[in-house]
Amino acid sequence: MTADAADLNYGSIGALLSALRVRKVSASELLEHTIARIEALDGPINAIIVRDFDRARDAARAADAALGRGDRLPLLGIPVTLKEPFNVAGLPTTWGFPHFRDFEPAKDALIVSRLKAAGAIVIGKTNIPIGLRDFQSYNEIYGTTNNPWDLGRSPGGSSGGCGAALAAGFSPLSIGSDIGGSIRVPAHFCGVFGHKPSLGLVPLRGYSLPPAPPVPGQGDLAVVGPMARSAADLALALDVIAGPDETRDGIGYRLALPAQRHDELKNFRILVIDTHPLMPTGEAVRSAIGRLAERLERSGARVARASTSLPDLAESARLYMKLLNGARSPRLTPAALAEARGLAAALAPDDRSLEAERARGWGMLHREWLAADAARLQLQQKWYELFREFDAVIYPAAAVPAFPQDQSEPFDARQLDIDGKLYPYADACFIWADPASTCGLPATAVPIERTASGLPVGVQIIGPYLEDRTPIALAGLIEREFGGFVPPPSLR
Repeated sequence: MTADAADLNYGSIGALLSALRVRKVSASELLEHTIARIEALDGPINAIIVRDFDRARDAARAADAALGRGDRLPLLGIPVTLKEPFNVAGLPTTWGFPHFRDFEPAKDALIVSRLKAAGAIVIGKTNIPIGLRDFQSYNEIYGTTNNPWDLGRSPGGSSGGCGAALAAGFSPLSIGSDIGGSIRVPAHFCGVFGHKPSLGLVPLRGYSLPPAPPVPGQGDLAVVGPMARSAADLALALDVIAGPDETRDGIGYRLALPAQRHDELKNFRILVIDTHPLMPTGEAVRSAIGRLAERLERSGARVARASTSLPDLAESARLYMKLLNGARSPRLTPAALAEARGLAAALAPDDRSLEAERARGWGMLHREWLAADAARLQLQQKWYELFREFDAVIYPAAAVPAFPQDQSEPFDARQLDIDGKLYPYADACFIWADPASTCGLPATAVPIERTASGLPVGVQIIGPYLEDRTPIALAGLIEREFGGFVPPPSLR
């Protein structure tokens, strides 16, 4: 093997594909290097919690044979990790719940099949919080995943294992999911890239709570998407996994995403939002966004810090909290649902707090959900109008950089420190997932700098519905002009 070890640890998919195709390194050598790195370094990080190394070796040998024949598949020979809830035949799918510890699906999720068809080598699954409902990644089955930048801090959630694996150099691509910032927050906390696709762009078949059989369908708010160490790798991976389910919409529809709006920073019209009416943005994040805005202006981009076209973020956040818990409500037990409905019934009608809206969401009647959905449609139209004036919106991925691990219970009693003042944990974390989640908009997380103590800081770039190539392209230009991923010092 003659490829430089640093390239094998942190090289882009494009660079690794080039090395594989000219036989600078074989797929088997790349895989063995990756396995050795995981076995040497993952102990204190605990990102790769389900390992499939033997079958990966078989797949690498097959990839080498295909490369020898001159095959040129998009991910041929590239090691890939997956968030734990994706079904992989022969591997456990638990969603972190102990009572699903022994569940093994019979078939791969659809996007897993697409990755394999593109030549990717699945090496294992990454850790999550129980039920995917936290901004940390720990559960009784697999333990706690720690942030490679600071082992005492969270890597984010619920795709925290994905973010940690990428930052640690355990694969160049990981597939996560996002309903409440679960791709964007780990990308921000771990200093990597992530893309929350437009709602419905990537099919969900095989991403379902056990033991439900996999069926085609579209979630409400929830999406699955790629995480990587460069914007170009996000675009490559999205091309592989996107498109309608062949057994449902794909019978009649084909994917034809619009091209990115611009190729140069100077042509972008960007709205920069660094504050929220219901929650403060920490100084480390807010000042980093301010510096990014200044750099973008110096590069010739048209940058605005406010717009009368911007929808009401407070009302949007309240709607999101209601829709979020409505979407999560099928997981409640009958007793928990009854309790949630009782709490909602006791609320004062004029209580518009985020906590109250989440409480109402748990037990919504269908007519109430339809009213919320109608409000969402109105909100989506307002964003459509805004994106006639702007090409992208830069928005915090979270209020703070990676915070210390906090596994205290009950969950609803936790608090998050933002510049020395405590705020309700759920409010302070979930609020930044809106508006991209509420309105099904694409959002690309990109690292922009690091704090004085060395923690990564990122932003999310929100784009127009189904114009996923535009926020990814802007992320790539920011990466090229101002720097992108940097490995944690202890792992270089």
